[in-house]
Amino acid sequence: MRQKYEMIKDKALKKLKIREYAVIDKRLKNVSTSMLLPEDYALLHEETYDSKHIQSAISNGMIDLVSTLRTPVFFPDANHIAMIAESVIKLYDAKGRNTVELILGNGGEPTAKADA
Repeated sequence: MRQKYEMIKDKALKKLKIREYAVIDKRLKNVSTSMLLPEDYALLHEETYDSKHIQSAISNGMIDLVSTLRTPVFFPDANHIAMIAESVIKLYDAKGRNTVELILGNGGEPTAKADA
């Protein structure tokens, strides 16, 4: 399944949102991932975290960050959560960046895209 994770850092509210999307339309099965439009992805789930907890988890290391990001209803597999955690670290390390997208194609190959 082709998935997209969007990490949004809201500085005003001091929150991090992670949105999980997937392509669920079977008619798009043979469309290249790079040709998909934002509206081709359906929102599956959204989690919100306190930025203070995320920054603390980042400083404690990858294992703590992964534990913080996973919840009873948001539990990506080991490979996906590692890529999500790396994207969150990049988001918090970059000045002026508010959004990072992680797009995973059918083969699980990641494509990260940053937005200001």
